[in-house]
Amino acid sequence: QVQLVESGGGLVQGGGSLRLSCVASGRTFSSYPMGWFRQAPGKEREFVAATGRSGILKRYADSVKGRFTIFRDNVKSTAYLQMNSLKPEDTAVYYCAAGSWITTVQDEYDYWGQGTQVTVSS
Repeated sequence: QVQLVESGGGLVQGGGSLRLSCVASGRTFSSYPMGWFRQAPGKEREFVAATGRSGILKRYADSVKGRFTIFRDNVKSTAYLQMNSLKPEDTAVYYCAAGSWITTVQDEYDYWGQGTQVTVSS
Protein backbone atom coordinates (compact mmCIF):
# COMPACT_ATOMS: atom_id res chain seq x y z
CA GLN A 1 0.00 0.00 0.00
CA VAL A 2 1.05 3.55 -0.71
CA GLN A 3 -0.50 6.59 0.92
CA LEU A 4 -0.29 9.87 -0.97
CA VAL A 5 -0.92 13.34 0.43
CA GLU A 6 -0.99 16.41 -1.79
CA SER A 7 -0.38 19.99 -0.71
CA GLY A 8 0.47 23.35 -2.17
CA GLY A 9 -2.80 24.30 -3.77
CA GLY A 10 -4.39 27.69 -3.34
CA LEU A 11 -5.64 30.84 -5.02
CA VAL A 12 -3.33 32.56 -7.50
CA GLN A 13 -3.71 35.26 -10.11
CA GLY A 14 -3.43 34.43 -13.77
CA GLY A 15 0.21 34.35 -14.85
CA GLY A 16 1.33 33.27 -11.40
CA SER A 17 2.97 30.09 -10.19
CA LEU A 18 2.31 27.31 -7.70
CA ARG A 19 4.22 24.20 -6.73
CA LEU A 20 2.23 21.16 -5.70
CA SER A 21 3.78 18.45 -3.56
CA CYS A 22 2.78 14.83 -3.13
CA VAL A 23 4.33 13.04 -0.18
CA ALA A 24 4.24 9.25 -0.23
CA SER A 25 4.41 6.79 2.64
CA GLY A 26 4.23 3.06 2.82
CA ARG A 27 6.03 1.04 0.19
CA THR A 28 9.18 2.22 -1.59
CA PHE A 29 8.39 5.45 -3.38
CA SER A 30 11.08 4.97 -6.01
CA SER A 31 9.33 1.82 -7.21
CA TYR A 32 6.42 3.78 -8.64
CA PRO A 33 6.01 5.99 -11.66
CA MET A 34 4.01 9.03 -10.58
CA GLY A 35 1.30 11.00 -12.29
CA TRP A 36 -0.68 14.17 -11.79
CA PHE A 37 -4.29 14.52 -12.87
CA ARG A 38 -6.86 17.27 -12.44
CA GLN A 39 -10.61 17.61 -12.38
CA ALA A 40 -12.37 20.89 -13.09
CA PRO A 41 -15.96 21.51 -11.99
CA GLY A 42 -18.39 19.66 -14.22
CA LYS A 43 -15.63 17.93 -16.14
CA GLU A 44 -14.00 14.54 -16.09
CA ARG A 45 -10.64 14.01 -14.48
CA GLU A 46 -7.82 14.45 -17.00
CA PHE A 47 -4.15 13.63 -17.27
CA VAL A 48 -1.65 16.42 -16.60
CA ALA A 49 1.82 14.91 -16.29
CA ALA A 50 3.70 11.74 -15.40
CA THR A 51 7.24 10.71 -14.64
CA GLY A 52 9.10 7.44 -14.34
CA ARG A 53 10.79 5.91 -11.34
CA SER A 54 14.03 7.82 -11.75
CA GLY A 55 12.38 11.06 -12.85
CA ILE A 56 14.14 11.09 -16.22
CA LEU A 57 11.21 10.09 -18.41
CA LYS A 58 8.33 12.56 -18.43
CA ARG A 59 5.06 13.02 -20.27
CA TYR A 60 2.78 16.04 -20.38
CA ALA A 61 -0.67 16.91 -21.59
CA ASP A 62 -0.52 19.30 -24.54
CA SER A 63 -2.43 21.90 -22.54
CA VAL A 64 0.38 22.23 -19.97
CA LYS A 65 3.54 21.64 -22.03
CA GLY A 66 6.05 24.41 -21.54
CA ARG A 67 4.26 25.70 -18.43
CA PHE A 68 4.21 22.76 -16.00
CA THR A 69 7.11 20.61 -14.86
CA ILE A 70 6.86 17.30 -13.03
CA PHE A 71 9.78 16.12 -10.95
CA ARG A 72 10.46 13.93 -7.96
CA ASP A 73 12.82 13.51 -5.04
CA ASN A 74 13.08 9.84 -4.18
CA VAL A 75 15.04 10.56 -1.00
CA LYS A 76 12.15 12.67 0.28
CA SER A 77 9.51 10.33 -1.20
CA THR A 78 7.90 13.34 -2.82
CA ALA A 79 6.62 14.17 -6.28
CA TYR A 80 6.16 17.74 -7.40
CA LEU A 81 4.26 19.66 -10.03
CA GLN A 82 5.69 23.10 -10.73
CA MET A 83 3.02 25.19 -12.44
CA ASN A 84 4.00 28.45 -14.13
CA SER A 85 2.08 30.92 -16.29
CA LEU A 86 -1.16 29.71 -14.76
CA LYS A 87 -4.43 30.36 -16.57
CA PRO A 88 -8.01 30.43 -15.27
CA GLU A 89 -8.64 27.21 -17.20
CA ASP A 90 -6.08 25.48 -14.97
CA THR A 91 -8.54 25.80 -12.08
CA ALA A 92 -9.24 22.30 -10.79
CA VAL A 93 -8.64 19.82 -8.02
CA TYR A 94 -5.22 18.28 -8.63
CA TYR A 95 -4.50 14.68 -7.72
CA CYS A 96 -1.29 12.73 -7.61
CA ALA A 97 -1.23 9.03 -8.33
CA ALA A 98 1.21 6.13 -8.21
CA GLY A 99 1.21 3.36 -10.76
CA SER A 100 3.22 0.65 -12.44
CA TRP A 101 4.31 2.52 -15.58
CA ILE A 102 4.16 5.95 -17.16
CA THR A 103 0.70 6.30 -18.61
CA THR A 104 -1.92 8.93 -19.30
CA VAL A 105 -4.72 6.51 -18.39
CA GLN A 106 -6.01 7.11 -14.88
CA ASP A 107 -7.43 3.60 -14.51
CA GLU A 108 -3.88 2.27 -14.71
CA TYR A 109 -2.82 4.05 -11.54
CA ASP A 110 -3.14 2.07 -8.32
CA TYR A 111 -2.95 4.69 -5.59
CA TRP A 112 -4.40 8.20 -5.34
CA GLY A 113 -4.16 11.18 -3.06
CA GLN A 114 -7.13 13.14 -1.79
CA GLY A 115 -6.52 16.13 -4.05
CA THR A 116 -5.64 19.78 -3.59
CA GLN A 117 -7.62 22.71 -4.97
CA VAL A 118 -5.98 25.14 -7.38
CA THR A 119 -7.91 28.27 -8.29
CA VAL A 120 -6.59 30.73 -10.85
CA SER A 121 -8.27 34.13 -11.03
CA SER A 122 -8.42 36.20 -14.18
